[in-house]
Order: sequence, then C-alpha cells, then structure tokens
Amino acid sequence: MSEFLLTYHHLFNVFLISSGYALSQWIVMRAGVFSVATAGFASLGGYTAALLTMKQGVPYGFSLAAGATVGAAAGLLLSWPLARLRGVFQAIATLAFVQVVLALALYADNLTGGALGLNAIPNRVGTWQTLLSLLVVLYLMVSMTRTRLGRAFEAIRQNEAVASSLGVSVRMHQSLAFALSGGIGGWFGGLEAFQSFTLFPGTFGFPLVISVLSYVVLGGRRSVAGPIVGAAILLTLPEFSRPMADYRLAFYGLVLMLVIAFMPRGIVDTLTLWWRRRQRQQGLAPGESA
Repeated sequence: MSEFLLTYHHLFNVFLISSGYALSQWIVMRAGVFSVATAGFASLGGYTAALLTMKQGVPYGFSLAAGATVGAAAGLLLSWPLARLRGVFQAIATLAFVQVVLALALYADNLTGGALGLNAIPNRVGTWQTLLSLLVVLYLMVSMTRTRLGRAFEAIRQNEAVASSLGVSVRMHQSLAFALSGGIGGWFGGLEAFQSFTLFPGTFGFPLVISVLSYVVLGGRRSVAGPIVGAAILLTLPEFSRPMADYRLAFYGLVLMLVIAFMPRGIVDTLTLWWRRRQRQQGLAPGESA
C-alpha cells in the first residue's frame, strides 16, 4: 500500500492542480464565455508567487494571495475588450492573451529567467495544502450555483438576450466570472510553482490550454463535479496505459471527438440527466405512461 502511494503521489498532486485549473475554466464557461485564458492566469500567478518568495523573501501564503490577485486583475481587465466578442472570437482572443503572457515570460530574461525559467523554487506547498485549496474552491463553487449569482450565470449561458430582459447585467456578471477564473487560476499556478521547484514558459503553453479545456468538455459544463471527473479520467488513463503517455494530446483529441459525438453534454451531465429521467419514470403511478 505504501509503495502504491509513493508511486502515484505525484500523479495525485498533478490531479489536484489540474482540477483547480479545470474549475477556473469551468466558471467562465458557466457564465457563457468561451475562454481558454486559464493557462495565462496560471502563468501570471505562478511567476508572481515564485518571484515574490525567491527574490523578496515574502512568505509563501502571501505570495499565493498575490498571484491570485494578479490573476483576478488580469481576468477583470481581459473581460472588458471581450465584452464585444462572442463564441469562437472569444476563444481566439483569450488564446492570444495566453500567447502574450508566454512571450513576456520568455523575453523578460532579467525577471523570469527567459527560456531557462526559474529554478530552485522553494518547496513550500505539500499535498494537504493543495487538497485543502481544492476543497475550498469546490465548496465556494457549489455554494455559488445555489445563489442568485449562480442562477444569473446559468441564465446568461442559456440565452443572453433573455437574461438581459430579466434584468441580469451580462457584462457585469461575465466580468465577475473572468475575475473569479483569474483568481482561481492564479492561485493554483502559484501552488504548482511551489510544488514543481521550477517554472519555464512551456509549463503554461498550448498543451495546458488543450488539457484544461478537455477536462471541462469531457466531464460536463453544468455540474461542478464535471471538471473534476474529466481531469481524473484524462490524467489516469494514460498513466495506467504507459504506451499512451507519449501520445497524451492525441489521446485527448480522440476522447473529445467521441464525447462530443456521443455524449455532447459531458459524462457527468449526461449521466445526471439520465438518472433524473429514470427517477421520473419510476415515480409514475402504475398504469400511467411516460
């Protein structure tokens, strides 16, 4: 048992970080925004937290908070120009944002270390801190879905025109969703920095963009559990089938095509809908028909 835990301890840490990124991605999609900016937020948060601790001696807790604040501020700023865009144009614009952040990390050699990145980052975060962070974010997201804010996000996701007619400020709520996404992404980017000992621009590159989007699409875009389940499936399957590990992105693409074709709502949302229909059918009185 101890050997098993030692073998998959790192994978569990990766799962926790990836789940945080997935929730960062989920919250903006919940508000009807097709954003892939989580990798950019994570990069800003990771570099901010690592630089403050390494060069200024700031305690890691304050560094993580600073990284989350920088990510939230970036999300809020990004939401303003995106307010005029919809659909695939939002995705392209947020992907451009990720590329700009990566370019800054690559060419600001004196600050970020450039292509060589930051090395010997102090290991200040363990599994329990990461797990606690994920549980707190999960609690907040679940609580939010039951509030007026969560219902406003859902209304915007389904139909912006109808939401506006009901008095919901689409721009304000989507800006708030971006700020939340940036804060979560920045926090978990800082956690990754303090766990991995090193950061370089490729850490938050295009593969992370695809992976995080895959977690949400596979698991489901409505339920909070969807991104967590998606991350668990996509991270564990290649690990238990080692030959697939080198073709991780191709595997993600194949899984996404199959899910979009046969389970377009995602695994969790599809199973939830099926279960509710089954419960309604079982609840019918004898002699009644569905």
